[in-house]
Amino acid sequence: MMRFCCLWVIGCLWLPLMAWAAPAPQTHGVQLSAEQRQWLTQHPQLRVGLVLQAPYAQYDRRLQRLSGTNVELMQWLGKALDVELTWRNFQDVTQLEAAVRDGEVDIAPGLTQTPVGLRLWQFSDPYMRVPQLIVGAQKGAEGVELEKLDPQARVAVRMPSATADYLRSNFPMLNLQGVPMEREALQLLLTQQTRYAVIDEAQLGRLMVEPEFAELVVVGDIGVPQLLRVATRRDWPELAGIVDATLQAIPAKDLEQLHSRWLKPKYPRLTETPGFWQNLTLLLLALLLSSVAIGFWQRRQQRGLERRLRAAREDIVQRTASEEALRLTQFSIDQSTVGILWVNWDSHVRYANRAAETMLGYAPGAIIDRPLIDFEPGLHMDRWLNLWKRARASEDGPPSFETECVRADGSILPADVSLSFLRFRDAEYLVVYLNDVTERRRALAALRESEARLQGIAANVPGLVFRLERAPVTGQIDFAYISEGSESLVGYSPATLARSDTGLRSLVHPQDKANYHRTQDLALDSDSDWSWQGRILTREGQERWAEIKAITRRLEDGAYVWDGIVWDITESKRIELELASSREQLRELSAHLESVREEEKARIAREVHDELGQMLTVLKLETSMCELAYAQLDPGLQERLNSMKRLIAQLFQLVRDVATALRPPILDAGIASAIEWQARRFEARTQIPCLVQVPDNLPPLSDAKAIGLFRILQEALTNVMRHAQAHTVEVTLEQQGDQLCLTVSDDGVGFIACADRPTSFGLVGMRERVLIMGGQLSLESEPGEGTTLAVRVPLHGA
Repeated sequence: MMRFCCLWVIGCLWLPLMAWAAPAPQTHGVQLSAEQRQWLTQHPQLRVGLVLQAPYAQYDRRLQRLSGTNVELMQWLGKALDVELTWRNFQDVTQLEAAVRDGEVDIAPGLTQTPVGLRLWQFSDPYMRVPQLIVGAQKGAEGVELEKLDPQARVAVRMPSATADYLRSNFPMLNLQGVPMEREALQLLLTQQTRYAVIDEAQLGRLMVEPEFAELVVVGDIGVPQLLRVATRRDWPELAGIVDATLQAIPAKDLEQLHSRWLKPKYPRLTETPGFWQNLTLLLLALLLSSVAIGFWQRRQQRGLERRLRAAREDIVQRTASEEALRLTQFSIDQSTVGILWVNWDSHVRYANRAAETMLGYAPGAIIDRPLIDFEPGLHMDRWLNLWKRARASEDGPPSFETECVRADGSILPADVSLSFLRFRDAEYLVVYLNDVTERRRALAALRESEARLQGIAANVPGLVFRLERAPVTGQIDFAYISEGSESLVGYSPATLARSDTGLRSLVHPQDKANYHRTQDLALDSDSDWSWQGRILTREGQERWAEIKAITRRLEDGAYVWDGIVWDITESKRIELELASSREQLRELSAHLESVREEEKARIAREVHDELGQMLTVLKLETSMCELAYAQLDPGLQERLNSMKRLIAQLFQLVRDVATALRPPILDAGIASAIEWQARRFEARTQIPCLVQVPDNLPPLSDAKAIGLFRILQEALTNVMRHAQAHTVEVTLEQQGDQLCLTVSDDGVGFIACADRPTSFGLVGMRERVLIMGGQLSLESEPGEGTTLAVRVPLHGA
């Protein structure tokens, strides 16, 4: 009865699903050339990239299946081309484009053509148009034209999106309200917070099946549909042609059916009405009550049998457990790596396990009934009886000692012996545990030799050798070893420095203690190597520069140790500081010389512009006067005066070029204007497009920094013109906090920025200018990926 009810419910639920199922459209033959068919033969498998967005592509985790418009389209293409499709899912277009750059995707359906995407894909012709619809309330609904819409009426649209950008640019009078998702736009429409909502047909079809939005209707179209295309890899133009031919072979009727099945808005079905669900709930409740009654009756019939079986099962389990425990105990004793002997009061062996027989070199069973004096010649009867009494009366634990046993072949076995008293039934035994300590003795000898070698090496190292240990449980830090070099380095003995209240931290200069503790705590917390440089004070109060280098390792017991050395680097540090001071003085001198040179250029530019300009102006006036007075007297004189006027005009232009090269007057209008002017000159000279982005309002910038940034830009554009072979250049100036950032990027051939690259004096000059201004310069370049130069300088300061 129960099975019949379940089958009846499943059948009732399956019938609507069968009615809703739509037949898959028939694929048609594709006319391909021989070269295209050969290409498909060489590439029988294609990797498809899907952006998971319902209803275009969605993944059912319960059924482990992909579905959606784009999924069905690619299945048609795969069947028509007889190729195997491998699916890859992505959350957004950014992840898909990253996979394309890494060569992990061959084809992707449902993309829109963008300028950025053209660098990665080859797009097919549009195979589907998704209208952008205007949705309003059903009550009082009427057609809407965006041009005639009341500016006070609010329109909800998802932002950011291409639809919002289109509405902003073409209908500036619209009162747009941005929402993160289409669902929020429809909810605002229901609560009358907005009058209309702009949603594409696919998302509207997905949401309109919900009863919440049943009262909404489509009242218009913005006129710009979203065009869906199939994108293929740019390095496979053959695949792009194959895809175009296949898409053209699909009948328009099939594409329309696909569009209607997935994208067009669908209204609630009969099964979504409250009455249907109430009837179905009552039916399922009745079936559930019937199932509970049947189960209760079956349970009462089983209880009697279960009670009878439980008693028998418990008896069997107890008996099996006892036998298993006995068998495991015997197996553990026999297979133990510790030798075990049961000995009577008369020192004769009653039982020996396999480990004891192997250690003493006897055959199985050959030790039984032999006295212990055969294995330990010094164990006479009086000594044995004393050991027996001590083991029987001992309350502090079993007695143990180390001895040397004699094997069957006469060789010596170093062993650690422990005794334990045992009373079994009416008999008393002494259990003897044997442990072979041959390897331990060998390890101790090797350890002593290693320690002696370490002492010899540490004594000859020009510094202080130490070992810092941290306990695995308590976390306490102790110096396990400090070499005798501490006497010569700081004047303290190793025992003094090893005390917990002293240590190396007591030697650190007070001004360097914070840095010392920071590096030490970082090494201890992360179990990493320790490195520190700073000043220490000797016992006599002398200041020295020291460097600590320690490497970490984990011992078998879980403790961490740091083995290191403390070097005296006073002399090298003094040289380093003197070199740094010398470099700073040279940089200040360079900055002063650069400032003087710029001032001299400005002075020369003014003199050339003013003095020569005045003289050329006077000369031009004199020539004009001569032309007025004497040109009519001699026709040849008129020609010479015209030639002189052309030369004077050329001299005017030459003077302006020289003055501009020395110091462009545009700098007086601000660094932003100067960057725009230099970019336009670069475009005119190289015919390379140069995109400039500068802020409208910049804070005041010193003349030295403005000139420095301008010279860096000139040098960077010169390098692009000479070496980059670029098609476009982008110059960006932006304020980032209290810094000004200048970025110059190109899409040229790039280069490998390695240490052994020949020195570029232009780059060296730019770095020096940036350091003089107190800023930073970074250069990023890869072969074939272009070059990006970024300069950051502080806004405030000299």
